Amino acid sequence: MTLLTRIIVTVILVAVSAFFLSASGQPEVHVLIPVCAFVSLFTSLFMIFNLLPIKLYQRIFLGLLLGGIVGLVWGESILLFEPVGIVFIKLIKMVVVPLVFASLLVGTASMQDIKKLGRLGIRTILFYMVSTAIAVTLGLMIANLLSPGSRIPDQLQVELGQNYSAEPGNKLDALDKNSPVDLLLNIIPENPLNAMAEGQMLQVIFFALMAGIALTYVLDDRKKNILLFFDGVSEAMIKMVQMIMRLAPYGVFALIAAVIGRYGSEIIVGLIGYFITTLLALLIHVILFNSLVVRFWTNVSVGRFWRGISQALVVAFSSSSSSATLPVTMECAQDNLDVRPEVASFVLPLGSTINMDGTAIFQGVSAIFIATVYGIDLTLMDQVTIVLTATLASIGTAGAPQVGIIMLTLVLETIGIPLEGIALILGVERFLDMARTMVNVTSDLSCACFINRQEV
Repeated sequence: MTLLTRIIVTVILVAVSAFFLSASGQPEVHVLIPVCAFVSLFTSLFMIFNLLPIKLYQRIFLGLLLGGIVGLVWGESILLFEPVGIVFIKLIKMVVVPLVFASLLVGTASMQDIKKLGRLGIRTILFYMVSTAIAVTLGLMIANLLSPGSRIPDQLQVELGQNYSAEPGNKLDALDKNSPVDLLLNIIPENPLNAMAEGQMLQVIFFALMAGIALTYVLDDRKKNILLFFDGVSEAMIKMVQMIMRLAPYGVFALIAAVIGRYGSEIIVGLIGYFITTLLALLIHVILFNSLVVRFWTNVSVGRFWRGISQALVVAFSSSSSSATLPVTMECAQDNLDVRPEVASFVLPLGSTINMDGTAIFQGVSAIFIATVYGIDLTLMDQVTIVLTATLASIGTAGAPQVGIIMLTLVLETIGIPLEGIALILGVERFLDMARTMVNVTSDLSCACFINRQEV
């Protein structure tokens, strides 16, 4: 089929969809009209998304734009397409527990060399954990200060919050508002399988970390079989995430169209503020935190550091993957920053797995934004939970595109924020993914310089 033919077919399908959508909004409509509207709309979207060979993130952004337009034009008639968005959210939720558990267990158990490397391993992990905690805290502080979702009318926030509270299975009323001691005690699961079934993510994370640590003491031949199994589970879940994300353009279209069709255009007003807030938080952390580390705790000058890592940052920005950038990262560290090979070969591969400063900032700002949109007030303990969850979840997280959304799902689930809000940010998530990968890689390199000086 030629391009011209595809364009003609697409235009005809869009016209048919418009007719059926308009007809489905009429009173006492025949049952076949909504069915025809659904089928024709889905087919139209398929043709539009495949009209030109564009990348997935471009399709998602296109789905966001089209969803907003259709929601404004057809209002509540577009709600017939909302089940597609619900399916997309359910598929994301389905993969969270097995992915997190398997990734954390393998990531923790694979660090058996830390016992041999002693101070090098301990210092590296402490640096990464502290930097991640600082990053997510910074993201929360800036998001609280700028409140990117606050321009949405108060009445709409209340209405969204009430609708979410009325949904079965939500966690707003069940969320523990306990003291810090109670929060820490509740992390320990009495029944790990029950925690997995109920999606108690902090308990799942704790059990995965403990199981991973325990595996480091198991005999190598037995441990190898266990790690191979869970590594396979982790890889299969990542592949499943990639499969699910193929539905993302349709899911984003459905969710955005339904929200705007039901509540009007006001809900999208805060999206630009969210985008700017996230970029600002990423910029402050990557420049301020890493420059301070390099200035006071390494033998490298700040100017030389930024010049030396420029090639790695370009690759990180274009690939959106810390793991894919790793060979260039190691080359920059050894050739441009004089990091010793034995330090670079341990610190940088470990950092591409457990150091996710940019992703942590993204999770913190996103959680505040989505909560604000839904009129949900996050308490101090809720935000402490975000810091704890994002920091612990960074261990074992694959350094690949799109996995950050799964980790965001984990954070939102933990504190009871509606996952439907993810649709608001997916349209710009790809651009933020490129930026936050640069932050992750920069932090890895500053840690390598730090450890290189400490281990003289």
